[in-house]
Amino acid sequence: MTDDADAIDRLFQQSPPTIGPTEVAQRLGVSQKSVYTWLKDGLIPGYKLGTNWLIITDELKNVLRAGANKHTPTGPVIVVKPTIIEGE
Repeated sequence: MTDDADAIDRLFQQSPPTIGPTEVAQRLGVSQKSVYTWLKDGLIPGYKLGTNWLIITDELKNVLRAGANKHTPTGPVIVVKPTIIEGE
């Protein structure tokens, strides 16, 4: 590992090029259910092969770096159109 390795590189230092949801959950300290939800919702990259998920470690690291401390909107966007009442 080089001196310029960041925390994410160190977190995944011993990981092979591809990992599964179980290892992602262990490395990030979250439940497997959370990882499956993130995969299903497209929050983290993954490839479903039959019933199994495959995560490319470098792709996951890039997404984690890009999303650090960024708020992502949830739910639908609601646009309210004002009603103009004549005579006011």
